[in-house]
Amino acid sequence: MTLVSARELVSAASAAGTGIGAFNVIHLETAEGLVRASALAQLPVILQISQNCADYHGGLEPIALATLALARRAQTPVAVHLDHAERPELVDEAVALGFGSVMFDGGALPYDDNVALTAEVAARAHAAGVYVEGELGEVGGKDGAHAPGVRTDPDEAQAFVAATGVDALAVAVGSSHAMTDRTASLDLDLIARLRAALTVPLVLHGSSGVADAVIADAVRAGMTKINVSTHLNGFFTRAIRETLAADERLVDSRKYLAPARDALADEAARMLRLFALAGADTVAR
Repeated sequence: MTLVSARELVSAASAAGTGIGAFNVIHLETAEGLVRASALAQLPVILQISQNCADYHGGLEPIALATLALARRAQTPVAVHLDHAERPELVDEAVALGFGSVMFDGGALPYDDNVALTAEVAARAHAAGVYVEGELGEVGGKDGAHAPGVRTDPDEAQAFVAATGVDALAVAVGSSHAMTDRTASLDLDLIARLRAALTVPLVLHGSSGVADAVIADAVRAGMTKINVSTHLNGFFTRAIRETLAADERLVDSRKYLAPARDALADEAARMLRLFALAGADTVAR
């Protein structure tokens, strides 16, 4: 297998009623760990590079080219996706670099501005055959559409998709970004109503703060693409701490990054299985 488009992976999961994992790349070691997770689980994965990640590396191209190269060499289907791009020019760059999918995040904008700018970005991406994810939710602080208490209205979501032409929609249903405990409560009834109102797959951001059982319920209610970052970063960082604590003389970074990469891979593989089996259980019944 090799590099594929998120269109293929998300569409297949949506048709099957299962979930597909979309995990954020921070640096090369996380990208390697996520590709390894896909091989361990024998399930596809979406590798996401955010605007913040691109800025950390001084630009999108270096981390993008490395991640695309890993995806092309993968033993399982791997997609590379631009996550939370707030700058339209970053979307254009990702398309030029060979990304099969992009997310334009206009969630912090007034509704009309979000519609207009998302539609413009989507039209350019679609002209290049690239799959587009949008975001809709009333603005609520740093997390925008994913701040506590913010919810996406099904009727507004339906109008947004029709006006912008996006292929998938990130919605606000109770999750929040950067949570380090898994205590978020999702509105499963709202997920079901959004799923019934829309013809495009739903995306859950901020899934690190959601417990396994609740994520499984969300998939059964209609969520398809499940985004995770902070939760996996925790496994990576804890493994580094443990390795360094065990040998204070250690200076070769490969000696502590390798166990961290393995820890991330194991947990990511477990989550891929969780998402895939959640909906499959419902289909089987």
